[in-house]
Amino acid sequence: MALRWYTTVVDCLNVRKQAAWWAEALEWQLIHESDDECVIIPGWVDQKVMQETPWERIGPGLVFVTVPEGKTIKNRLHIDLAPHTSQDRDAEITRLEGLGAHRVDVGQVDDASWTVLADPEGNEFCVLSSRDS
Repeated sequence: MALRWYTTVVDCLNVRKQAAWWAEALEWQLIHESDDECVIIPGWVDQKVMQETPWERIGPGLVFVTVPEGKTIKNRLHIDLAPHTSQDRDAEITRLEGLGAHRVDVGQVDDASWTVLADPEGNEFCVLSSRDS
C-alpha cells in the first residue's frame, strides 16, 4: 500500500484571498474556487503530467477552507520555502513582503539561517537558506 501526501489544508477567513496570495507567492495555479474552498497546485502540473506520473509520486497541493475564527496562536505546522542557489534569497523575501507577508518573531535566534514570515492572515512560514537539492 502506498499513501500519498495529497494536500495540506489551511484554515482561513477569506479562502479566495489566501489562495490567490499563496498562488502568486509560489507561482502555482488555482484549480478549484468556491466560497468555502480553494485549491492550488504547482504551476507546471498539467493533465499530461498527472497522467504520466505514478499516483504516489504526485506532490501535494494546498487547500484553503473557510473557518469562522481567526488565527490566535503560533502554528504547530508550517511550510518551509527555499530558494535555489541561483536565486537571490533576500530578493525573494522582499518579493513576499511586497505581496503582503510580514516578518514575525517566534523565538528564533538572531543569527538563524531562516527568516520567519507570516501570510496575510498570520500563518507563519519560513524562507530557508538557498539550496540546490
